[in-house]
Amino acid sequence: MRIRIVDAFTDRPFSGNPAGLVLLNDADAFPDDTWLQNVALEVNHAETAFAHPLPDGGEADWALRWFTPAVEVAMCGHATLATAHVLYTTGTHEGPVRFATRSGVLIATPAEDGSVTLDFPTAPLTRIDPPDGLAEALGTEPLTVLDTGPNIGDLLVEVADEKTVHGLGPDLKALASAHSERGVIATARAEAPDQGYDFVSRCFFPNVGIDEDQVTGSAHTALAPFWSERLGSTRLTGLQASPRSGRVRTELRGDRTLLTGRAVTVIEGELLA
Repeated sequence: MRIRIVDAFTDRPFSGNPAGLVLLNDADAFPDDTWLQNVALEVNHAETAFAHPLPDGGEADWALRWFTPAVEVAMCGHATLATAHVLYTTGTHEGPVRFATRSGVLIATPAEDGSVTLDFPTAPLTRIDPPDGLAEALGTEPLTVLDTGPNIGDLLVEVADEKTVHGLGPDLKALASAHSERGVIATARAEAPDQGYDFVSRCFFPNVGIDEDQVTGSAHTALAPFWSERLGSTRLTGLQASPRSGRVRTELRGDRTLLTGRAVTVIEGELLA
């Protein structure tokens, strides 16, 4: 079977967030979980996606699962974008594609310009008191802390400004015990919105084996409602200021959030194991 590495939320190779992708031929079931996890560990990117076609006439076209090198996750934006990109560019699927996932049916829609828009559930945000030790672990004092709900499992932490986000060097071991299932999304308003983005973020997920994620689609289902309320607009662009960096266009539609970006296939090979 073919295995690919796709850079997501970018239009250039070696930027954005790399995802592994394996398209399976069996329309009935996924292989054993141990095999899936071993492949994800071998790929060793933030997520590896596994997808297989579903019979015609159902509520979804493909079944989709995501694994980090350590665990299976409930939602992943960049690996979903990568999967849709490969389905379209290889001619395997045309038009909107419906994925059956642990987070419900997620829809990806291609555009003529080559971008893909993902339709994801909006994260339910609940303001909470900063957990003990969070400021010390993150390396800065939080302005606001919110729980992002079960699909994402992060703490959304607003910090003082964009410069603070860029300069973060958290204690990842301490951050892993900061009372979140996956990790922490640190964010601030853009200092210069004329640069093409409205807010900036970085994502640290030590609890699932990812020190810093490069561009996190799922995090933007929480960032979009948070900043839409602050900035008074349902359409925003986020810059994830990781070493590889990437931008996510967001549109808030009530309980759904649209995430738009591009992807580039950089490696394609044969999986022998």
